[in-house]
Amino acid sequence: MHDEVDRLVEAWRTERPDLDVQPLQVLSRVSRLARHLDRARRAVFAAHDLEPWEFDVLTALRRAGTPYELSPGRLLRATLVTSGTMTNRIDRLAAAGLVERHPDPADKRGVLVRLTVAGRTRVDAAFADLLRREHDILDGLDEKERDALAGLLRTLLLPFDGPDGP
Repeated sequence: MHDEVDRLVEAWRTERPDLDVQPLQVLSRVSRLARHLDRARRAVFAAHDLEPWEFDVLTALRRAGTPYELSPGRLLRATLVTSGTMTNRIDRLAAAGLVERHPDPADKRGVLVRLTVAGRTRVDAAFADLLRREHDILDGLDEKERDALAGLLRTLLLPFDGPDGP
């Protein structure tokens, strides 16, 4: 059985036999899978009236545990955005009633962003649907294959996610 990557690798081997196109075997598949996954995720988020960035912020708060709150600084580190972007996102989520700002009792000048009941309900439903969709995507692999793939991908990602990563 051949996929689109097999066809493009073969075409490159014909056109550029002087190049080692082996990385395409893995990385083009990862790239194509990422695009399919992005489409599936966007569809799930849209079904719950969420943008991907909203889901990122809400899930960061939800993962924080009761009382589901973080400082804006912790949120921007969790979501890898700038402080200006995070302020805008918090403003928009607060206007939608999904988060609230509260004074930080440990820092008189600081605030904490807290997930509202509506925000928690929305993100919990979206997350459950997302997991169902992602289970469907992985359905062609058995548990051992899923574990092996997760381990291999972890090995590839560690240099990027570590303290010295890009």
